[in-house]
Amino acid sequence: MLRKIYILLFSIIFSTNSFSQEIEKVYFAGGCFWCMEESFEKLEGVIEVISGYSGGTTSNPTYKEVTYGDTGHFETVEIIYDKSLINFEKLLKIFWINIDPFDAKGQFCDKGYSYRSVAFFKTEDQKNQIINSIKKIEKDFNKEVVTYVRKFDKFYKAEDSHQNYYQEYFVNYLLYKKGCGREKRLNSIWKK
Repeated sequence: MLRKIYILLFSIIFSTNSFSQEIEKVYFAGGCFWCMEESFEKLEGVIEVISGYSGGTTSNPTYKEVTYGDTGHFETVEIIYDKSLINFEKLLKIFWINIDPFDAKGQFCDKGYSYRSVAFFKTEDQKNQIINSIKKIEKDFNKEVVTYVRKFDKFYKAEDSHQNYYQEYFVNYLLYKKGCGREKRLNSIWKK
């Protein structure tokens, strides 16, 4: 009898906790992937954020190739999240308030193609949500949004030295972020 009670309790615990997750992935490029990691990792429902590259044609590119070469890739983050706790719409809102959607040359102090902002979609519903959010931003600001909207294809994880940079190299990261003027520019756009 006691054994049946333990089995029942074990079943209840694992069916309501560990197996209730609905894991999904979404991809955004917003300039420096170190900053994008920090923006998303603190959200409830986000399991992990990985820095990498997406949108281009070169397989397994390196940071140097993406930044200085012609790979067609953007610095991108892969956001692994639990759909039962956070949804694509909320993640998209967080994306917008962490980028400058009006900068066609890059993001903040990082200029060049690989630093352009991109909202990647995997489904038509995601694509429609992105397009509708762009229309709203353009209406609210009376300015053209230059963020790319691209169908997601492949993601390549960046070198280990770029993963969790904002935690591993906290002081260097803060100096970079402040020197780049990221927060100042974001506040001037979104704190209306």
